[in-house]
Amino acid sequence: MDATATIEAYYAALRAGEPLGPFFADDANRSVVKFGISEQLVGTDALRTGLQTQTETTTDWTADSRALRVTERDGYAWFSDDVALCWTDIEDGVRHEYDTRWSGTLEATDEDRPWQFVGMHVSTAEELGE
Repeated sequence: MDATATIEAYYAALRAGEPLGPFFADDANRSVVKFGISEQLVGTDALRTGLQTQTETTTDWTADSRALRVTERDGYAWFSDDVALCWTDIEDGVRHEYDTRWSGTLEATDEDRPWQFVGMHVSTAEELGE
């Protein structure tokens, strides 16, 4: 699987409500980070806990990629994308919809999961709650 396929598999896992933690590198010596539109998760433990909580408290995800661009070189890849992102909060039933901008870095890590995220940033130009 190349870096592009890994990103697309991440979007598919998000939509399916599957675990997202395994898409991120697990290395005690690395500062893996994910910035979401309303949170910052730094380090493997915080990232996996945050993603698990997200999966448990939300449903009905849409992640429609509109402009995925990926570059791979020497075991590293970086990407950007424009994504229509929507989900429903399980607790209050509120549907959230945003036009988001994604960017990140992946590293070729091992044979079982050849590409993993080492950094991801998701943002929106909109105010939260709009």
